[in-house]
Amino acid sequence: MHKPYFEHKGKVFSKDKRFKHVMAVTLNPQTGFKDGLVRCVVSREGDVGVSGYIDRSELHKVSGDSLESFSIGERLVIKNEESVINSLNDTHHIFVGLEDPDIYVDDNNLIHVYFTIPVVGKGRYHNLISLGHAEGKNLDCLEMTDPVITTGKMGGAKEVSIAPINRQGFRYNLVESEKREKDFSYSVVSVAECQDMGKPWKLGKIVYHPKEHKIPWIGGHASPGPLFSDSFIDVGKGKRLGVINGREANKKVGGKIVYGVFSVGLFVYDYENGKIDWISEKPFIIDSEAKIITFASQFVGTGKGLGILYAHVDDSFVRAYSLNAEAIKIHYENTWN
Repeated sequence: MHKPYFEHKGKVFSKDKRFKHVMAVTLNPQTGFKDGLVRCVVSREGDVGVSGYIDRSELHKVSGDSLESFSIGERLVIKNEESVINSLNDTHHIFVGLEDPDIYVDDNNLIHVYFTIPVVGKGRYHNLISLGHAEGKNLDCLEMTDPVITTGKMGGAKEVSIAPINRQGFRYNLVESEKREKDFSYSVVSVAECQDMGKPWKLGKIVYHPKEHKIPWIGGHASPGPLFSDSFIDVGKGKRLGVINGREANKKVGGKIVYGVFSVGLFVYDYENGKIDWISEKPFIIDSEAKIITFASQFVGTGKGLGILYAHVDDSFVRAYSLNAEAIKIHYENTWN
């Protein structure tokens, strides 16, 4: 019996002395996935396993001749970046760099790049998290627009999952948002109604809250990942199978909030109605070298029922995993139907 996935040996990115931490790779369909973007951490304060750490990041271009090996290039330049960031910042907050990019190419071959704009609060002030947007003919001529989602009552948004257009003519995209409860703050999955990929989206209802659903591996934080095409795997009309990143429930240890293990699971998304129908009871992938984080960010189909999933491991390197659709069906189909 085939395995649902195969972990590639080695790392997708060659060693780069500039950065100890790289994550959240996204690849460009315009070039046949031969280039893209990655988040590079230029400095870190604190422990990634404990609440309160601060990363300062940059988005850098990546390129490669193979889907299994890329090199990190120059920092991404976006026209109008400074003015947009300044409009979101104030004296009570600190902008710490763009994070977690996602690339989407529309029917007119216009490239859209989405990214987290984190503005960290000083003292008693909360962090402000917006889902930023830039667009252009290619990665070399991007211009930043107003964010598609800015911080509001639901805690802003990041980590977009692009859904197909539904029968009503718009998209129910998914994003990671924040819900503060009495015990902890939770990362939840929310719907974002999108009429235009470059204009503001409407942040809607929470469709997965870790505290309410009580699935152990995803009990503290949930973040939507890429959806698979129906040509890779078909799970029914108006639905898509995809990956969802989850973290075990937070714990309080010695007055500090300590995070659990982050791993990759599967979910079925009803994009017609904007609701999650199913989430795997156990993780789909935990990297063999991971101590605390396996986090998926990109999927590329490579043939009928075959594809490569990319995930970063402990914020240190990016790994590729070959996925087999028929094996996934054998292992999971009875549970999602």
